[in-house]
Amino acid sequence: MKLLSFLALAALVVGIAVGAWVRADAPQFTEAAGVIEAFGGLWLNALRMTVVPLVVALLVVGIASVTDAARAGGLVLRAVILFSVLLLFAALYGIGASNAALELWPIDAEAGAAFLNGAGADAPQVQAPPTLSQWIVGLAPANPVQAAAEGAILPLVVFATFFGFAATRLDAQLREALVTFFRAIAEAMIVIVRWVLLAGPFGVFALALGVGLRAGFGATQTLGHYVLIVSAVTLGVTFVAWLIALVFGRQPVGRFTAAMAPVWAIAASTQSSLASLPAMLDAALRGLGLPARVADVTLPLAVAVFRFTSPVANLAVCIFVAHLYGLEPTMLQYVGAVFVAYGVSVGSVGLPGQISFIASVAPICIALGLPTEILGLLVAVEVVPDIFRTLGNVTGDLAAASILGRGEKPK
Repeated sequence: MKLLSFLALAALVVGIAVGAWVRADAPQFTEAAGVIEAFGGLWLNALRMTVVPLVVALLVVGIASVTDAARAGGLVLRAVILFSVLLLFAALYGIGASNAALELWPIDAEAGAAFLNGAGADAPQVQAPPTLSQWIVGLAPANPVQAAAEGAILPLVVFATFFGFAATRLDAQLREALVTFFRAIAEAMIVIVRWVLLAGPFGVFALALGVGLRAGFGATQTLGHYVLIVSAVTLGVTFVAWLIALVFGRQPVGRFTAAMAPVWAIAASTQSSLASLPAMLDAALRGLGLPARVADVTLPLAVAVFRFTSPVANLAVCIFVAHLYGLEPTMLQYVGAVFVAYGVSVGSVGLPGQISFIASVAPICIALGLPTEILGLLVAVEVVPDIFRTLGNVTGDLAAASILGRGEKPK
């Protein structure tokens, strides 16, 4: 999957370059380039068709799993509560930091318009935002199937959340069968996404070809701006997680930083919290002196259901898209986006970066009333922000373990 990420990044560069060449020096190939670009749209639609069933299935399975874990004991329950608080805080930080970063360094209007034109993304139809009463009524879908068909993601997430909690009230045999069913749906969707991502380099090349054809090399300015904004905001929350460990986990700055150093090295090289788990356990037990019962329980649980940077980076992507289109989501839309970001951050943990990008960002974009057409191009450069996502995740995991282990005696 990592090789595909780098191939997609290379395909993005080559596609823009070829498109710019056709635009400037070989206009006789314009029609052929348009046909190739159509396959890029097909590839993007193949990715988007999995979003709704994947999000619903992951939410049901994730909620049932977290609730079962919470019943296992007081430590796990405290961990789940702490993870929830930190995720909601991260979502609020993501909104504030992303908007602030884009106010300090706004998207160049001309470059942004050229990029959207090159991506074939027409101006979205802006609808009047719902009133508070309409928003409240719309939280519960009268017809979940219709909500799925219309892409009404927030009501669908609400339905899936209630469905997941309702499943935990069933007899064990029925609950296991139901969770197995939704886990099978999620796994099947992930298989489809993996198949589609095998064609990712060609799909990204086809989309980038259209961008280069219409916008030339000027498109790289907007993509570079995007990568730097999302990476900076995500790196910022990594620093926040470090501060949380020092202040609330009461870790000495030198000891915590020294313990994190090898974990950061592994996280940056593998871009995987799961691959970093052995190093995190060693850092918690030997570097930080946390009790074994705390580290052995909370760190695997954190890798399974906690992703501190997920709402931050996902919201940063969506807010960049909003600024790119010149749209301003309402406060109610932000509230809905926070709820969706929290839900998908729990459900999408453990998925490969490209899969979690589509499954996590698209629902939040929809909740904010934003188009999703350019996500196929943005996923090609996700290999860079994903490094900072993983750095923040492992820092948040050990910060949470430090808080939970505070005051407990090592055994």
